[in-house]
Amino acid sequence: MSNAENSASEVRDVIIVGSGPAGYTAAVYTARANLKPLLLAGSVTAGGELMNTTDVENYPGFPEGIMGPDLMENFEKQAARFGTEIQFEDVTALDLEGDIKTVTIGTGETFQARAIILSTGSAYRELGLPNEKRLSGHGVSWCATCDGFFFKDQDIAVIGGGDSAMEEALFLTKFAKSVTVVHRRDSLKASKIMADRALAHEKISFIWNSTVDDVIGEDKVTALKIKNLQDGAVSDLAVTGVFVAIGNDPRTDLVKDTLKITAEGTIAVDGRSSRTSVPGVFAAGDVVDPTYRQAITASGSGCVAAIDVEHYLADLHA
Repeated sequence: MSNAENSASEVRDVIIVGSGPAGYTAAVYTARANLKPLLLAGSVTAGGELMNTTDVENYPGFPEGIMGPDLMENFEKQAARFGTEIQFEDVTALDLEGDIKTVTIGTGETFQARAIILSTGSAYRELGLPNEKRLSGHGVSWCATCDGFFFKDQDIAVIGGGDSAMEEALFLTKFAKSVTVVHRRDSLKASKIMADRALAHEKISFIWNSTVDDVIGEDKVTALKIKNLQDGAVSDLAVTGVFVAIGNDPRTDLVKDTLKITAEGTIAVDGRSSRTSVPGVFAAGDVVDPTYRQAITASGSGCVAAIDVEHYLADLHA
């Protein structure tokens, strides 16, 4: 019997699905509690959104800053140091009924556990443009609080018209020389207070009824190709940064028919805990957080989930 088959046949205390800051922090805590966690990190999404980030300057403990992938490598090493079993596999199905939960991965292999922590994160919605991915981290960003500081005294654009886009635009005025909001409609979707604040700001201007056709630049962003939806006219907007703020989607595909989901599309949890609507199933990180979505808040949430799991298992064994 192979090691994989051997490990698959036992019932574990906890399996963690997802490997951003929440998943790895949950792994550190559950491993140190001797719960011998299995962390299924994903084959492509391992490390979460921070793998697409360059300098991270707002994570405590790194006064000089740290590259996103390096930070996630540190998280992974710390989880492994305490005995977390990490597999870079995608979870394809979850059976969360009953006391023993079953997790199926891409190879068809199954694992069983008494408790599950879901830390599958969220994905920023992309514009889907040819050069958007290529210039990610080189002028294209999805997070003003992560990257705004790097655009001091520059002309930048924000794409979107909702509250999150106005929050990004207003935040970016602290650093940028100018912020141009590009929106496909002729009025903002944002709440009145956010819209009024943005419309009144001297650094923010608006391009209405327009979409971005492409991001221009060799090694870094130099301009956007803007298309007017009313007359079809195409023009270039000279900017050195673009923040895409058209929303994000919590990764709930595996559980949206099993667990209670909030109006924002996140997994519903009980108060400040990580307890979901199904006993023995816990959730942490961006998949439960429509508001803050930072590495540090995800980590804190992963810690909460690990402690909740400890208490849940202690009650089971009591």
